[in-house]
Parts: sequence; structure tokens; C-alpha cells
Amino acid sequence: MNPKLREIEAHLVEHGGQVAILLRDPLRLSDKAVLLPRRLAPLLELCDGSRDEAELRAALAVRAGISLTPRTLEQILAQLDKALLLDNERFARAREDALKAYRAAPHRSPILAGEGYPADPQELTRLLEGYMGAAWGVRPTEMRPDPSVRGLISPHIDFQRGGLIYAQAWPRAAEAIRAAEIAIILGTDHADGGGELTLTRQHYATPWGVLPTAQAVVEAVSQAIGPEAAFRDELHHRSEHSIELAAVWLHYYLRDGECEMVPILCGSFEPFVAGESGPDQAPRLSAAIEALREATDHRRTLVIAAADLAHVGPAFGDPAPLDLVGRARLQAADERLIAAICAGDAEGLFQEVKREGDRWRICGLPPIYLALRLLGDTKGELVGYAQCPADPRGTSLVSICGVLLR
Repeated sequence: MNPKLREIEAHLVEHGGQVAILLRDPLRLSDKAVLLPRRLAPLLELCDGSRDEAELRAALAVRAGISLTPRTLEQILAQLDKALLLDNERFARAREDALKAYRAAPHRSPILAGEGYPADPQELTRLLEGYMGAAWGVRPTEMRPDPSVRGLISPHIDFQRGGLIYAQAWPRAAEAIRAAEIAIILGTDHADGGGELTLTRQHYATPWGVLPTAQAVVEAVSQAIGPEAAFRDELHHRSEHSIELAAVWLHYYLRDGECEMVPILCGSFEPFVAGESGPDQAPRLSAAIEALREATDHRRTLVIAAADLAHVGPAFGDPAPLDLVGRARLQAADERLIAAICAGDAEGLFQEVKREGDRWRICGLPPIYLALRLLGDTKGELVGYAQCPADPRGTSLVSICGVLLR
């Protein structure tokens, strides 16, 4: 059998004084991880299903000058297999079993509760209100929401690093949230399996209870883009954090409200950035947007893009640490993106990313682009921006923003 590596999480880490590659399953079907020396990165690229083990060793020796014994390669591949990182029958069975369990559950459980934020509802309330107090200098009850808000751009970075930006955006949308009948949350699919949009019929739970998913809206979008495409990667919802973190803030303001949610994961725009055609020419994206508009017509709807901006530095594969000049260039690039967002210019946003070949790795491009297209004629107001550390030395950064859309 020819080993084929599937889509995985890969991070550079320090181990024993050396840089290593930490490999994980983004779907969390396995709790195992694989640690490889950085010099073996070419092996991962060669595991594309076109070579058997002998051919892998030969290609590695020719292309990278690395010689592995048959036994060593066998051990590495066994580790990858046990961690469900190979695209084979073992992974397919595990994925199918997990999907059945996910769909049979009463709701989608919050994966970060107790780790990324408190699982206790009272503690979680205190945490969010603490961020709001720090951001505004007043108690949440003294804030003045903006009734003209139709949507917002919110980060999906962890609360520890992005809490103040969340707190600068969400309170201003409080009145719109409480008035909403439908909240569409467009989140980045970090486990992107090649699909454009991924739906789920599952309800989303938070420590305060369960947010119901609008089944009729999900069905309308499913029929518009085809059920196979709509639910092919549904399991990604189980382990993806982007929608969950937005849902927590949404639920804080809803509490006993009757708003339904439409959770949609958005796959990578890399094919559009690298190709000739743009997302405006993708039939399924246009069909989904039209279906969402029709299904939510005459219902008060709030559109939320759970989206971070740039990912730069050695933690994301860049050769050099980000210095002061690099930070300034990053901020200038972000300002151009934010200007397009605030102008409601979805195509301008996409073209800005395409022009630079996505050198900044804007993981929030798909949800932000789709939110702007869905809202149509809209203008934005930047209410918060930050560059968050992504490694212990602060030489890698994730940039985030909060934008109100009116």
C-alpha cells in the first residue's frame, strides 16, 4: 500500500533543544500526536499516495539527501497510522464511527469549555464581563448598544489573547442580538477538506444551555448547494472552535431569547487565490448566499463572521522572526484589508489578498468575504485591532479585529 498523508495539523515546536514538527489530527479522532525531526519535512510531502515504502526511501535520498532504513521508515509510518494521519481504511472507519456518534448526540458539545474558557456558567459570565469592564471601563449594563448593527466581524482566537477585541465588538451588537430571530455564524474551517461550505443540523451547546439550529434554513441551503457537498465534511463542526467561540458571546446576550442559529463552516479560498477564477464565480457559493437570503427574508437576521486575520512568523512556516519592521508591514497590510471590509467591498477584500498571494495567511478571508456578500450594501466601523503573540518569544503573530457592520 502506498502511504498517503491526509490533511493534518503541523506545528513547529522545540523538543530537546531542537526544532521538531508536531503532527495532529485536526478532527481529533485520535488523541495521539507524532513528533518528527524538522529535517524529515520532505518525507511528509512525498507521502502523497504515489509511492510505496521503497520508492519513498529512494525519493527522500535523491531529493533531500536523507537516508532512512526500511525499519525506521516502517516505524514512522506506523506512528502516523496509529495517530490516524494517513488516508486509509483505518482512518475512514474511525471517521464514519465518529460522524454517526456526532449526529446521534442531542447537540454539539462545547469542546473548549473547561479548557479555553470556564465550563461553569457563572464563572464564564464573570470572565466575559471582566473583559468588557477592561475594554470599556464600565459595567456591561452601562454600555450603549448600537441598534443599526446588521452584522459583525469577531475574532476566533482564544479569549486569553483576544478577549479585549471580543469585548470591544460584541457589546455594541447587544441590541441587534436580542432583536434577532436568526443568527448566521460563518466560521473558518481550519480542517478544510476541500469543501466550500459545510453545514450541520446539530444544535450548538454552551455552558448556558443549547442554541437551536434553524433546521429550515439549513435545509434550504443544503438543497441549493446539494446535500452531499453540504454535509460531506460535517464532522469538522465537532472539533472546530471558530463558531463555538462566537456562539458563547452570542448566547451571553441571548440567554432566554428565541433566536435560532445557522452555523456554517467556510473552507479555504486557496484555490481562488492561486487560480484564475474568484469566489464570485463559484456557483455553490452564490447559490448558498441566495438561499440564505430567501430563507431568512422577513426575519430579523444578524450575520457574524468568526474570523482572524494574518498568521505570520516561524510558528507558521516563515523563515525569519517578525521584527518591528515586519510588524509595521503587517499592520499596513491589515489596514488595507480592514478598509475593504469597512467599505463593504467583498471583491476588493479578496483581490487585496490575491494580489499578495496570501503571504499573510488570512484564515478569516472566506467567512468575512461571504458575510459581506450576504449583507450586500453595508458599511463597517473598526472597533478593535490587535496583534497577538503566537509563540513564546513573540516572534510570530496572529492579527485580529472587531468590525461592526451596518
